[in-house]
Amino acid sequence: MNTHWAKIGKRAHHGICVPLFSLHSKRSPRCGTFLDLIPLIDWCKEVGFDVIQLLPLNDSGDDLSPYNPISSCALHPKYLSLWELGVQSQDQLFRLSKTPPASFTEKHPWLTPYAAFRALKEQYHGAAWTQWPKGATADPKRVEFYTFLQFHAFEQMAEAKRHADEQGVFLMGDLPFLVSPDSADVWDEPHLFDLHLEAGSPPDAFNLQGQRWGFPLINWAEMRKSQFAWWKRRLHTLETLVHMYRLDHVIGFFRTWGIERGKQAVEGSYYPAEPSLWEQQGTAILEMMLGSSPLLPIAEDLGTTFEGMASILKRFGICGTRVMPWQIEEGRYTPPEQYEPLSVTTLGTHDMPTLAVWWKTYPQMAKQFAEALHLNYQPLLNQTERLALLRAAHSTSSYFHIHLLQEYLALIPELVSQNPEEEQINHPGVLLKTNWTYQYRPSIEEIQHHRALRELLQKLPL
Repeated sequence: MNTHWAKIGKRAHHGICVPLFSLHSKRSPRCGTFLDLIPLIDWCKEVGFDVIQLLPLNDSGDDLSPYNPISSCALHPKYLSLWELGVQSQDQLFRLSKTPPASFTEKHPWLTPYAAFRALKEQYHGAAWTQWPKGATADPKRVEFYTFLQFHAFEQMAEAKRHADEQGVFLMGDLPFLVSPDSADVWDEPHLFDLHLEAGSPPDAFNLQGQRWGFPLINWAEMRKSQFAWWKRRLHTLETLVHMYRLDHVIGFFRTWGIERGKQAVEGSYYPAEPSLWEQQGTAILEMMLGSSPLLPIAEDLGTTFEGMASILKRFGICGTRVMPWQIEEGRYTPPEQYEPLSVTTLGTHDMPTLAVWWKTYPQMAKQFAEALHLNYQPLLNQTERLALLRAAHSTSSYFHIHLLQEYLALIPELVSQNPEEEQINHPGVLLKTNWTYQYRPSIEEIQHHRALRELLQKLPL
């Protein structure tokens, strides 16, 4: 299993977590594009970072959440650089579209059903596939158009990856655990999913009634019949785009909280139900994942797990995730120098408030946290304290140290919002119009050319 580390290397890595939709540049003022990664890669190289972690790039249709994909493999067309294609709009692009090389379609067997799904969804004005007429056929021209979009999306993302290779920067993708019930995958292969159950999470300290996510459960029995072809297809698709990937909701490989239709989340139960089967199932799936792809997985193992799961990940050489403000055992913060090396240190995730908000909301914990890092506690974070915290976050015993880009931008107050709460990417369990709409205050060009920020970051331990 150590072959997965061959290219990455078991050493200290440092980088940023970035939702592509949050970037903007002169050429793409509303939403980042695949090619906007190129100047970001250059900037990372300049400040000494070697990892860019991306949120999922999957096509999620009109849903802003990248974790509600309508395809397990297709890239979201909104990230296409139209400027690079020499057009101003997708309507113009449609008129210029042509059939991509046959080799592209042959390489991606998911593409034909995906393009038909997208064409039919457009044809029926966005209605769910369950409402389409039986035997509906897609307009060949629209199918060709959606195939054409994917061809250019993959071309542009591959170009960004090639540039990352040249600069010695690793791109970390994200593999969403589940897909939307109204997705090309569920439409094309419904037998691979349990449509009678919806995934969610059991009650915990943050959600007393549990959570209902609305995704269908994976039918593992059917997946096994095809030797997990669906998962292997996803991994092979990722290999052309990134160097490693975040394994979303890794606990789901072992057990998934399923809720019957018409019942509350709290009334759900685990599938499989028998705890004795959890390790057996999860271990077999992880072995399949590692055996099917050279990509290095990084586990998102946050939330409620079970005893023994951490040791299983370690046995496979898979890093877990260590959110620093959460690393409390028996009322005390775990010393950062005692973190498991097979881990990713982070100050927060896309589902969490930024450090400034947490610091203000939980002053007692913040004080304990500062003491554990051997820092002097200050009620308000200024540049000196922020830089000291980032130094500590770069110095843990983890192999990876990856933090949200806005935590670095906050070293320069004018580069972030005056209201720190506006810097949170998503508020889980809360339906807000601002979820998944976050944009960085500075453009990529402004970040690149900000001398003071660059000089501060170059002082961090690497």
